[in-house]
Amino acid sequence: MAETLLETPLASLHRELGGKMVPFAGYSMPVQYPAGILAEHLACRSGAALFDVSHMGQAELVGEGAAEALERLTPADVKILKPGRQKYGLLTTESGGILDDFMVANLGDRLFLVVNASRKDVDLPAIEAVLPAGVRLNRLEDRALIALQGPAAVAALASLAPAIAMLGFMGVAATEIEGIPVLVSRSGYTGEDGVEISVPAEQAEALARALLALPGVSPAGLGARDSLRLEAGLCLYGNDIDETTSPVEANLVWTIGKRRRSEWNFPGAERVREELDNGPKRLRVGLLPEGRQPARAHTSIVAGGATVGEVTSGTFGPSLNGPCAMGYVAREHAADGTTLDLMVRGKPLPACVAPTPFVPHRYAR
Repeated sequence: MAETLLETPLASLHRELGGKMVPFAGYSMPVQYPAGILAEHLACRSGAALFDVSHMGQAELVGEGAAEALERLTPADVKILKPGRQKYGLLTTESGGILDDFMVANLGDRLFLVVNASRKDVDLPAIEAVLPAGVRLNRLEDRALIALQGPAAVAALASLAPAIAMLGFMGVAATEIEGIPVLVSRSGYTGEDGVEISVPAEQAEALARALLALPGVSPAGLGARDSLRLEAGLCLYGNDIDETTSPVEANLVWTIGKRRRSEWNFPGAERVREELDNGPKRLRVGLLPEGRQPARAHTSIVAGGATVGEVTSGTFGPSLNGPCAMGYVAREHAADGTTLDLMVRGKPLPACVAPTPFVPHRYAR
């Protein structure tokens, strides 16, 4: 029996705009619009692109001790987060793998969480299971999430809501756009400046239409979102990180709070500590293949005739004007500049280990 796909509050708008709908994390989502992935990608790099990310899970933790409670599941320092600020973190498993990556914002009287669509049914029960009396998790299933990304995004949005231009990178504020109450964070998943906007579901379409009416704003789908995030060196859960990869292997040690590295009281701390002390067996690296052919996920990585790793994400980077990839290789092959072969359709494709991001981040500072 065919799976019944969920729809976001913007589904009818996507169809009206000619969006090509595909299944993604249990939802029917636009992979592209008539302009095509290449045009949508470049529009985000040069102007402003609007993405529907309403499939993501939104929730809030309410009650005294919410930050301490969340720290039972993450090595991030949540308690250090000041009101009006947001950070990226990892939820970890007892065996030191990554349960999910997430965003957490301090809204003063509560914490606001955004988790991955494919993992929300795992993450939220896991969080609920560690909550003490007096702290509760509210699932925000009546909200949509819209990302407006690109160098022109904030200037365009400021014409409707001037206060948003004052937000610094990873700043969060409750405000109004065209009379619609929203929660705005200056963040995103493209490597560009921009915002993510949490909005009541019933007002999401009105907001999206108001944003698309702004000069220089065009819709973009999952295809462009993926090529943008890969050029920016950002991980996709289920591809580049999962329950088998540790924060150390994934090169995400920076998400582990300094205080947490002295307490070692988060799930999987033993493995993380051991890998920090002795080095992990493998590491996530950036890869630049020669020529124009991309190497996709699950491509074998070979050195001296032996398999030393696997590609986890790969695409043709429109801004890079060439292919780029990420994957895991044995630690001794992880240094920048190391030459390797990627086995594409049975033939070795020369590549070298390269630092990420492949395209420099342009976040507001």
